[in-house]
Amino acid sequence: MRLKEFFDSITERLYGGAAVKSVYGEPIEAQGKTIIPVAKVIYGFGGGFGETGKDKKDGADKEGGGAGAGVRAKPVGVIEVTGEDTRFIPCCDGKKYAALLALGFIVGFFFGRR
Repeated sequence: MRLKEFFDSITERLYGGAAVKSVYGEPIEAQGKTIIPVAKVIYGFGGGFGETGKDKKDGADKEGGGAGAGVRAKPVGVIEVTGEDTRFIPCCDGKKYAALLALGFIVGFFFGRR
């Protein structure tokens, strides 16, 4: 398999998995509201391919390659749709994470001085 064919096959698989349902889940209807879960989906991949030249024994080209891929999905909130309004409700509060990070630095500073 040549390098272009190799990356074309990986790209084809990634596009096949990048469906709308990966980011927006199935809508849920309850009490006159429609709730649509929202997630951030991140795809990453890498690979390499190389040739060492001709084999001395049989004259064949020596080549090899490898690849890896990963997918990460992180919930970010929901979209709430009612008869009167549509709004996005985040599930994570950034201020809370910033406060925890600051607390961690302060505790680390005091323990580091000991």
